[in-house]
Order: sequence, then structure tokens, then C-alpha cells
Amino acid sequence: MTEVKSVLLEKNNGIATLTMNRPNVLNTLHPDLIAELVAALNEVENDAAIKVVVLTGAGKAFCAGGDLPYIDELNTPVEGRDYIIKASEIVTTITKMDKPVIGMINGVAAGAGANLALACDIVFCAKSARFGQSFAKVGLIPDCGGTYLLPRAVGLHKAKELMFTADLINADTALQLGIVNQVVDDSELKEVTYKFAERLANSATIALGLMKRVLNQSDSLDLEQVLEIETGMQCICLQTEDNKEGVKAFKEKRNPVFKGR
Repeated sequence: MTEVKSVLLEKNNGIATLTMNRPNVLNTLHPDLIAELVAALNEVENDAAIKVVVLTGAGKAFCAGGDLPYIDELNTPVEGRDYIIKASEIVTTITKMDKPVIGMINGVAAGAGANLALACDIVFCAKSARFGQSFAKVGLIPDCGGTYLLPRAVGLHKAKELMFTADLINADTALQLGIVNQVVDDSELKEVTYKFAERLANSATIALGLMKRVLNQSDSLDLEQVLEIETGMQCICLQTEDNKEGVKAFKEKRNPVFKGR
């Protein structure tokens, strides 16, 4: 019998799709899924042919958060800490990789699942999607970077409200709050997401990676530090073939053909 993987990896035209594949339990974060997802993220990060990553879930959920039956069996603080550290590695891997990661939120994103969505660089969601910081309902605090990521997206007071109440919000509310970039009809989610992914894959990917790197640390830097980092990164970009092609295309009044070099 073929073993069913907890994470599916597909590569096509410079785009890698990672699908969390435990639909019968709403793609909750069992250690097997965590390990497979981190491994898949590292694989696509190190694959020069991949320019963009799409993260989604199988079935009717993106990810409903922690695997509560598994968590209930943890007997010591050491075991709990090990589980949370490993789950958090998904977030650090997404945020530290230079390649853009697009969250394609096909259904509920709750608890740690909501924070995996927040860790993505761009988020498209189906109209049926729901988001919730559901930790308080089971006597936990947000993890997987939630207390860092959510206030950056919605502001401190709204983040407190969402976390204290653990209320689910719908896709339109998530859009209004800045949690997602775009809400799409369920039937069109895949088409719209991949059209955007193709656009990024055909862009100046070195520049995009450097943008992501500085933006993800910008709130911990002062203006002088940012200006210094921008200067160093711009010097790198000025030496790329993509920069030369972009300038040439501008002069020739045509669309540039970038190669990520």
C-alpha cells in the first residue's frame, strides 16, 4: 500500500505548490505534517528552478491549527515545548526564505493555521474561508508567531480583541483588516492565485527576495539602518542581468524578460 503523505509537493513552471494533506482532520499540525512541510519548504528554497511557492490545504480547510488529540497526549513541558518549537519552524522557514510564499486559503484557517497564513507574503482566500485565533477556547496563547504577526497586520487593539475573544471572522472582514490581500470566489481561487504566482515567477526574483528580506525586519530597524541595508542590496541589484534587462526594456518601450540572474 502506498503511504499517504501529509504534505504534497508539485513543481510546475517555476511555481512550487505545497498542499497540507490531512483533509479528514482539517490539516491540523501533527508532527508528521510539520516535519514534511518544513522539509518541503527547504527543498523548494534550495531549488533554483523554483521562483514562487504556493501554500494551501487539501479538502475544506487550509489548516485548523494544532492537533489537539496529539497535544492532549503530551505528558511533560519538555514534550510540549518540543512540539511548539517544531511547529514554529514552519513560520521561520517561510519568513526567512527569499522566495515569495503565497497563501491560498481554501477554507478555515484557525489557531496556528491562521498564523501560517499570516506568515505568507501574499494571501488570497476563498469567500468561504474563515479565520480565527482560537487559542483562548482551549486555554492556550497564540503560537507560531501570532502575537508578532497579527498586531503588525491589524494593529494592537484589534489583535487583542481577536485573540481574547477567539471569534471566527469571515473573508471580507479579513480583507478589511489587512489579513488577506484579496478575496476570490471559491471556484476562481486557484486560477486567480496562480495567475498572480506566474506574474511573480516572471518578475525580477532577486530583487523580490531582497525586498522580502528587508521588509520582514524593517520594524526592528531605524531609518538609518534601513537606508544602509537598502544601499547594500541596491548595489547587488545593480549588478544583475535583470536590472540591465529592465533598463533596456524601459528604453525600448517593451515588457522586460527577466531570468532571475
